Amino acid sequence: MSIQSRRRLASITGVALVGTLALAGCGSDNNTTTATASGTAGNAAAKTDCGTGTLNGEGSSAQKNAIEQAITDYQNACAGATINYNPTGSGAGIKQFIAKQVDFAGSDSALAIKAKAGATSIEQVDADKACGSPAWNLPMVTGPIAVAYNLAGVDKLILTPAVTAKIFNGVITKWNDPAIAAINPGVKLPDQAIKVFFRSDESGTTDNFTKYLSAAAPTDWTAAPGKKWTGKGEGKEKSAGVANAVKATPGGITYAEWSYAKDNKLGIAQIDNGGGPVELTGESAGKAVAAAKQVGVGNDVKLKLDYATKEAGAYPILLVTYEIVCSKGKDPAKTKLLSTFLKSFAAADMQTKLQDIGYAPLPAEVQAKVNTAIAALS
Repeated sequence: MSIQSRRRLASITGVALVGTLALAGCGSDNNTTTATASGTAGNAAAKTDCGTGTLNGEGSSAQKNAIEQAITDYQNACAGATINYNPTGSGAGIKQFIAKQVDFAGSDSALAIKAKAGATSIEQVDADKACGSPAWNLPMVTGPIAVAYNLAGVDKLILTPAVTAKIFNGVITKWNDPAIAAINPGVKLPDQAIKVFFRSDESGTTDNFTKYLSAAAPTDWTAAPGKKWTGKGEGKEKSAGVANAVKATPGGITYAEWSYAKDNKLGIAQIDNGGGPVELTGESAGKAVAAAKQVGVGNDVKLKLDYATKEAGAYPILLVTYEIVCSKGKDPAKTKLLSTFLKSFAAADMQTKLQDIGYAPLPAEVQAKVNTAIAALS
């Protein structure tokens, strides 16, 4: 069943006007997701610890399809609960959270603990102040980043970090370049121009993709990682924009969340970091996340990914979307609603379901830490 069909069946309706929508941020579809309880939960209600009331969230577009599914399932089980999520981008979500305009934020990068270039404030400090308690980063969605392409007759394509970097910084400009041919023996590569598309909006996906290039191919990608693209190509807004552009452009290539690549039926490159080509699957992405180290303290489950990993079978180009929450809420009813929703979102059955729409389930070790943190919300 397509994502669109699932959305229709799920009856996701309405519009949430969450704070100021004009803020710039790391990108996504400027659509608002509002899932409305059906009131006919059946057996699901017995399995879900339900809260009541309304929650507003904003931020990452990378998790848009995932959080839509989680909201729908939770509200089908919980009459009296309304959860609105506005996918305006990670940067906008963090700004709205700090401004106390939303109850939680979705971000593809954890709150920064140092001032960013040109800024005088620090995200983590500002979020803690807004909460009146420590703000926690809870990894909820593993969004593998696909190197997605449109190349007729090429069903399997292998890329290394160095070749990927050279494609995206404009050094390699033809599909039959000797560097691509050398790692794809037996593949008939066309004498065709490579058309690179990148995110024109500031994006957590760009941030994570450039972190990968910088870590895995430092000689070929010398620019500092960041949410603003510094390579070559043609810019398109948001995940849907780059995916649609590649779909419409023979010879096109981009970086986009797995779900968008799958939904647009694009080719997805296998990545060889040095341990052999790795196909993008839920299992291969989860293997890389399982190797991540927690760098947050206590229930702040901030992770450090190893983009340069050479572990066999681990897909290295990832992003993790965090739900950013106040560790101590000021409204007990909202705290219960938030904690029960996050508990259902992190549950093993929901995480497994997300794999069907292009996400990797949280590894068991990470899931356990997230559940401990959710239980500690007060």
